[in-house]
Amino acid sequence: MGSFGPIHWLIVAVVVLLLFGGRGKLSGLMGDAAKGIRAFRDGLKGDEATPTATPVQPLAHAEAEKDPIVR
Repeated sequence: MGSFGPIHWLIVAVVVLLLFGGRGKLSGLMGDAAKGIRAFRDGLKGDEATPTATPVQPLAHAEAEKDPIVR
């Protein structure tokens, strides 16, 4: 039970070749994921560069707010 037989080693070799072989599916997927992350970071950098056009001003107090609140 503790050792691998020839069939087990063959299955391990096939899995390793599929995952890490030349231009396999995994390397293509990782490349696409890296491009997506890079595009996301570039999009975030673009948002920070745009300043707000008008500064935020406090609201004017209404006449009704001048009366103290009775509790």
